[in-house]
Amino acid sequence: MDLRETASLSLVGLLSHKLRTLLTMLGIIFGVAAVIAMLSIGEGAKQESLEQIRQMGISNIIVQHWQKEADEETEAADIDHNRSPGLTWDDARSIARICLLADYVTPQRELKVKAQAQDHIFRTMVVGTTPDYLTVLDARMGSGVFFSGEDLNTAKRVCVLGADAKRALFFFDNPLGGRVKIRNQWFTVIGVLEDKGAAGGKIGGVLEVRNTDEDIYVPLTALLNRFHREPSESELTQITVKIPNSNQLPEAAAIVRTILNRRHRGVEDFKIAIPEELLRQSQKTQQIFNIVMGCIAGISLLVGGIGIMNIMLASVLERTREIGIRRALGARRRDILAQFLVESLLVSLIGGLIGVVLGYAIPEVITLYAGWRTIVQPWTIALAFGVSAAVGIGFGMYPARQAALLNPIDALRYE
Repeated sequence: MDLRETASLSLVGLLSHKLRTLLTMLGIIFGVAAVIAMLSIGEGAKQESLEQIRQMGISNIIVQHWQKEADEETEAADIDHNRSPGLTWDDARSIARICLLADYVTPQRELKVKAQAQDHIFRTMVVGTTPDYLTVLDARMGSGVFFSGEDLNTAKRVCVLGADAKRALFFFDNPLGGRVKIRNQWFTVIGVLEDKGAAGGKIGGVLEVRNTDEDIYVPLTALLNRFHREPSESELTQITVKIPNSNQLPEAAAIVRTILNRRHRGVEDFKIAIPEELLRQSQKTQQIFNIVMGCIAGISLLVGGIGIMNIMLASVLERTREIGIRRALGARRRDILAQFLVESLLVSLIGGLIGVVLGYAIPEVITLYAGWRTIVQPWTIALAFGVSAAVGIGFGMYPARQAALLNPIDALRYE
């Protein structure tokens, strides 16, 4: 008997009990769909972390100002501030002068503001920085130019908009040459950054990253000189140090920490993070998550396989007389084995195909309603479909073998 005839007989057997066949497939359907959905969520989270790291610069060292909560340790915080004023521009200059491993050192101060242009109001973050920002953060201009060293020296009231800030304030109009009111100061727009498309969040549960497409960038001197700052506030929010050789990141981070510890008299009012290290930690965590989620989803496939074996054993018992007749008419044991094995495989493959369709749909629903990023990779589909086929063969082999080993005479006598 050829394969086509065997498949035809198996399909007839499955269609004769449609409801039972569908119920048998459910375990495979949900198992395959769960594997694809879980792995797509993990892949989406992985890509999100990668984009956040690229946004911050893979070979950068991030120094962020950190302050004790006033309601927790007010007295200790006051003592620390008397010993150290927090991150300052002089800290950045010292790092640039002493740490020879650094290519660029970019100071930043950030303020939450309400910006206004053309009667449009947008709550965002204004970032005071230096012209090196573009190089350090690997940013690119979408239109216009970034502010220059002369703009920085003269504290000129010019600004560069992030892509989302431009859309919120000017919509489809050309913003170049337009004016943006930041608090009580008017700034002229000279450029717009390219859309990075990276969302905010935390990397490794430590380093806070926001959507920089919403930011407005101004010369650091303009921000420091034109906006009021409380005496207790740190001059800078962040210092970014660009290291050309990623192998020297740990060494450079140790030098930066030593410099700041000496300048701040041992006060721990800053935190240092290396995005590359945080990325590795995040990827390890994500890998564990994927393995755990894959195992949980794999249990569904295992349960589906057990269901196939159970139904196939019942089918063998139910069709014992049919097997005896086929054997009496000349069918060989391998023909009986092939028939039931193909039947089991068809259940698994059809269930797998339905599961793939469902596995595509579930991530789309999750993205639509939960806002999570999901990415369905071709290898996840191949993996899930391959495992479902293996389950069909593995769990169908025993019932098929039992059917093939039946004695024809005993099978004909079976009622």
